[in-house]
Amino acid sequence: MDTETQGRSQRGLTTEEAARRLTTYGPNLVRPRQRATLLHIFFEEAREPMILLLAVTGVLYALWGKPGDTLTIFVVITALVGAEVFTEYRAKHAIEALSELSEPNALLLRDDVVQEVPTERVVPGDVTLLQAGRRVPADARLLASYGLAVEEAPLTGESFPVDKDPDDVVYAGTVVRRGRGSAVVFATGSATEVGRLAASAQETPMPRTPLQIAMAGLSGWLVWYAITVCAVVVLLGWLLTGESLRQMVLTGLSLAFAAIPEELPIIVTMVLGVGAYRLSQRHAIVKRLTAVEALGAVTVIATDKTGTLTENRMVLREGWPADHLREILEIGVLCNDADPRHPGSGDPLEAALLVAAAAHGIDTARLREENPLRTEFSFDNERKRMSTVHGSDGAVRVAAKGAPGAMLDACGTLRLDGATRPLSDADRSAIEARAATIAEQGLRVIALAERSEVAKPADERAAERDLTFVGLAAFSDPPRAEVPAAIAACRDAGIRVMMITGDHPLTAMAIARDIGLDARAPVVSGDQIDAMSDKQLAAAVRNTSVFARAMPHHKQRIIAALHAGGERVAMTGDGMNDAPALAAADIGIAMGQGGSDIARESAGLILADNDFATIVAAVAEGRVLYENLRKGVQYYLACKVALIAAILIPILLRVPVPFAPIQIIVMELFMDLAASATFVIEVPETDVMRLPPRDPRAPFMDAAMVRTVLWAGSGLCAAVTFAYLTTWYAGYGRATSETMAFVTWLIGHVLLAQNMRTQREPLVRVGLFSNPVMNAWAAATLSLTAAVTLVPVLAVSLRTTALDGTQWLHATGAALVGTGWIEAAKLFRQRDRRAQPGSSPPSPRAPRGRESQPLLPSRDHR
Repeated sequence: MDTETQGRSQRGLTTEEAARRLTTYGPNLVRPRQRATLLHIFFEEAREPMILLLAVTGVLYALWGKPGDTLTIFVVITALVGAEVFTEYRAKHAIEALSELSEPNALLLRDDVVQEVPTERVVPGDVTLLQAGRRVPADARLLASYGLAVEEAPLTGESFPVDKDPDDVVYAGTVVRRGRGSAVVFATGSATEVGRLAASAQETPMPRTPLQIAMAGLSGWLVWYAITVCAVVVLLGWLLTGESLRQMVLTGLSLAFAAIPEELPIIVTMVLGVGAYRLSQRHAIVKRLTAVEALGAVTVIATDKTGTLTENRMVLREGWPADHLREILEIGVLCNDADPRHPGSGDPLEAALLVAAAAHGIDTARLREENPLRTEFSFDNERKRMSTVHGSDGAVRVAAKGAPGAMLDACGTLRLDGATRPLSDADRSAIEARAATIAEQGLRVIALAERSEVAKPADERAAERDLTFVGLAAFSDPPRAEVPAAIAACRDAGIRVMMITGDHPLTAMAIARDIGLDARAPVVSGDQIDAMSDKQLAAAVRNTSVFARAMPHHKQRIIAALHAGGERVAMTGDGMNDAPALAAADIGIAMGQGGSDIARESAGLILADNDFATIVAAVAEGRVLYENLRKGVQYYLACKVALIAAILIPILLRVPVPFAPIQIIVMELFMDLAASATFVIEVPETDVMRLPPRDPRAPFMDAAMVRTVLWAGSGLCAAVTFAYLTTWYAGYGRATSETMAFVTWLIGHVLLAQNMRTQREPLVRVGLFSNPVMNAWAAATLSLTAAVTLVPVLAVSLRTTALDGTQWLHATGAALVGTGWIEAAKLFRQRDRRAQPGSSPPSPRAPRGRESQPLLPSRDHR
């Protein structure tokens, strides 16, 4: 029996059978997923110029130095390469995991239950359910089709929809544009038509973000300065200090390796990759790394209402007229895509109709059997209604539901008190008034109508005319409990929240009041947007926070108007027609639950839980990630500045270089680990959501950052130089002086890292030991600091000697003074702020209120 026949069961495949077939046929992937392995990354790193420079240094040590020195430097080189490989592997692994999380799902019938299953786990024989906005997951033959039309552009290049009937074939990668249906899969992965076409195509790598590009440029710019300085150090050291040329060449090569900022692009990739993965743990799945960068710059969040601001838990509250409730529910059961066997599936409103019908004694399965579905005209934003045609060729029944105004436009008669009569203007006014009264209570209201026909209508225009109005149905969808706090947090963070909904303006206004949205300005409707010029709309979006009866093309105009005012916009959407608006926004945010595949493909961020509070938490996380990146880069560059200056100053004073080449390489190993691994997971400062959004046009390395780098680097350099020169001039000899410089550096750069963990607040506000990776790195560094003076083997290998208690106090005191002033400055600034009235940083839009602490990234988010 072939796979199609095996899959035609009304219950679909069983889970066990699907697992067996997955083993037989393999995953439903056009090409196997390429995973980064440690070995692959090792060979990549081995070809990096900096690693080759280290290898050259090791070879010269072997030729010019002692055998013990050669062994030591190659051990250190191996450790350094291992650290680089691990850092790169961690970043790539996070990005790979992110890619897997954002893979689309297919709607399958398995074990007689409708399930969302990752597309790569679809197997031949699966019964897949097709809906508008979803991609076809595999090549399949249609079992049923209700107005189904598929766009086959990935195969044919033609963008117009192709109508599909039962027994027609639909192909993987094509898009359902309207209607619905079911199909049995007969080919997956590379066996599909699109798989054969893609066999020879090149896989497109993930593009670099603007920040990655900018950081690579900054790194390249700084490389030439570092090389120039290193060449000057070699020349001056040879001429002024009496060192041999060989020794200065080794020192210069080691310094070049340590001073050249090759780690900057890696730090960015690490922060973006690990940060994006961390966002996924908060139910915000990043599809494009550019979204991580843009989160911290958002000034406006434009969001849908249903399911994002509300619970998406529809409950029927009222049928009007009350004596028409059973007729209303019967129409709602027929004009409905939800599955009666699984009332919780499908659109929440349609599921609520099934639940209410069952509660009122209607046998939904029998009703559908007695009125078999012939044709469906799906809901769209132009018609604002949906209709279905039921029955046989002899006589058919049309059932329809939709927005009250749109339904009244399609009605010619009214059923009242068991009789049908023409719909008058007075009737229409009474119905509209009742709908408005319901909407004012924050309820969602729809109208339902029907008509009996002799012949099947040819299209939706024929079906949706001269309908008989039956009644209204009102549904509650309460706001999410966490939304008011999330909106207040946005207000404190200088972010406006706008609600764009297709609901009645009075419903939108009621919900806006409930969630604390600024509803002082009047609601703007979709019709009003159509009547506005671009200039008028730009003025309207400056004041209005609620848009009702809006369609997807209105979202595009709203985004354009906001952009014209200099805003950076995050826009939510879930429908197929929302894709252009999601692509136009600075961050398009698609819904993970119930959203269309097309919307998810156009978005940069997917909300796995459809929750508005998750958007706000993601914005906070984005701000923290950007701050942590700045902290890591500031620390990294400050160490580079300190190292170059600490070597250059003694040379200018005709004193020998304070570090042996092997010591310089060890110092580079520890500063790289600190910059790339510890700041990535730094906890947020408590005021991160009380600051205004950052301007993405501002350079990453601005004047404030340059000052921080220079001041911090100067402090560490002063500590090391003071310890070294005082020991040297006191006549302790070169070995002790170099050891003092080395020990002071190791202690000082640990203290510097701790001091640079916060930018505005004293370290005690976030916790001295709140970063476990920083703690582990600091413990390892300080342990090495003690070991290099106490363990003879290490002392010989790293050219150090034992220090007495006074010298340890000397080195530690110098390191504390050279770096501790940073923390002292933060304490003084905090004291000054507290002394001023209104010490909390004001929001640029609304100074009142406090941040909602739970929306900040968790202190244990690692």
